[in-house]
Amino acid sequence: MRKAGATYLGAALVWLAATSASATCARDHVDLRGPWGQARFSVEIADTPDSRATGLMHRAEMPARSGMLFVYDRPQRVAFWMKNTLIPLDMIFVGADGVVSRIHENAVPGDLTSIFGGDQVFVVLEVNAGIVESYGISVGSEMRHEVFSPETAKWSC
Repeated sequence: MRKAGATYLGAALVWLAATSASATCARDHVDLRGPWGQARFSVEIADTPDSRATGLMHRAEMPARSGMLFVYDRPQRVAFWMKNTLIPLDMIFVGADGVVSRIHENAVPGDLTSIFGGDQVFVVLEVNAGIVESYGISVGSEMRHEVFSPETAKWSC
């Protein structure tokens, strides 16, 4: 009896560990870490030309610890603007290795000025303005999400 109980307990622990490991990455969440600590955000994915073009336009608010993750097919030169965007945003530009390469804080709603993100941007995370400052998120911070290849990501799933 004791051996069977230990076997079930062991199997349960293995299952729990596997479940926890797979739960670390989910399509609707992104994690960031750096010397400042770690944070998780609920995200909507914009990974088609239409969804990237629309982005967060026409939205009056966005919940705290939420954002939109713009995903490109390959690293490329990107620039954003705030046309028809009603809320101020922080933009976090990230390369294919998951490392933050540039940050633009407090993008002004409705501003048509181009916000250059870089030449090798793979994803962009837009969050409510003030998040970058409040957490201390900085260039060099690492992002984890299922879109990053485990072979190239600094922090993989």
